[in-house]
Amino acid sequence: MEMTGIPFATTDWSSVERTEHKGDAGSAYWRTRSFGPIRVRMLEYTPGYLADHWCVKGHILFCIEGELHTELKDGRRFVLKPGMSYQVADNAEAHRSSTLMGAKLFVVD
Repeated sequence: MEMTGIPFATTDWSSVERTEHKGDAGSAYWRTRSFGPIRVRMLEYTPGYLADHWCVKGHILFCIEGELHTELKDGRRFVLKPGMSYQVADNAEAHRSSTLMGAKLFVVD
């Protein structure tokens, strides 16, 4: 990824509009900024959230609060706790997120 044409700026995430994205269970709340082809998000998953799809988009994801469970389509499972991250390329490994307690994440994709 090459990042060009992005002037220096700060983001107050509390002032970025929050959008709701329902899962099979629970909801995800996104605060999104876009910089050309790069999307940067602050995500909050409600307790009991389960994604409604297998995602094939690449991400760099950092867990700020809570606990995120990520299942790969091949059956492998991973748990992120605060201070942990994962990274996956576009179309590399389909993955699906869930959380029992809720989670707050910072995502670049």
